[in-house]
Amino acid sequence: MKILVTGVKGQLGYDVVQELERRGIEAVGVDIDEMDITDAQSVGRVIRQVSPDAVIHCAAYTAVDAAEENPELCRRVNAEGPGNIAAVCKELGIKMIQISTDYVFDGQGERPWEPADPCAPQSVYGRTKYEGELAVQKLLDNYFIVRIAWVFGINGKNFVKTMLNLAKTHDTIRVVNDQFGSPTYTYDLARLLADMVVTDKYGVYHATNEGVCSWYEFACAIFKEAGVSVNVVPVTTAEYGAKANRPANSRMSKEKLTEMGFERLPSWQDALHRYVGELRKEGFV
Repeated sequence: MKILVTGVKGQLGYDVVQELERRGIEAVGVDIDEMDITDAQSVGRVIRQVSPDAVIHCAAYTAVDAAEENPELCRRVNAEGPGNIAAVCKELGIKMIQISTDYVFDGQGERPWEPADPCAPQSVYGRTKYEGELAVQKLLDNYFIVRIAWVFGINGKNFVKTMLNLAKTHDTIRVVNDQFGSPTYTYDLARLLADMVVTDKYGVYHATNEGVCSWYEFACAIFKEAGVSVNVVPVTTAEYGAKANRPANSRMSKEKLTEMGFERLPSWQDALHRYVGELRKEGFV
């Protein structure tokens, strides 16, 4: 089996390629230099040349605040890009995994979001990711849409690294305490995607590590795990201030994974412990 993975320079794409190769599956990783997903001709040329059995589409415009000022670029990457890939997958009979986000929901309430719940994104980023989902669903039958949240991995920037870096220069750090979700380790997520891509159990899924916390609680756990002493101050979303609306409720139900026979991810605390261990090996902590 051969699988094309987009966004190989990012956190998830990098780990997906590593996981596929560990399993003896041929993985071809591409990023914007090899395949510009906003260019339909580039997409068609590369996918035909690689001739994969599946595409795992991890590339995305993820700068949530910057998206508010660059809606057209965000839309080209997050909505038109998946559509370009799906069109070629349809033509060649290739299955596709589209990575999406908790931002497709309105972020209200406290109940975990189910995959079939109505979407009502509240930001440019969320709207364009939802448009990407719709583009894939319109063109393909053999697709997986996997919504993820609060991602951290070895390759790239993330909340864990940001907190640890801030602690090097700040005695006090303000962190939002009224947004709730599940931190997700790309190493664990990559294993699930590798399990999923070899099946025909198509549909919309949610995939995060188990357990729920606030960003403040996550930050406190990061510093405790890393043995870093810093004053963490909880603040509200309104007090913190950000250009884009963030969902207060990013809890997502993973019951469908169980129902379809997929192994769910470990607890976020377990994932954080292993991740900080990896950061220590790299001298980051």
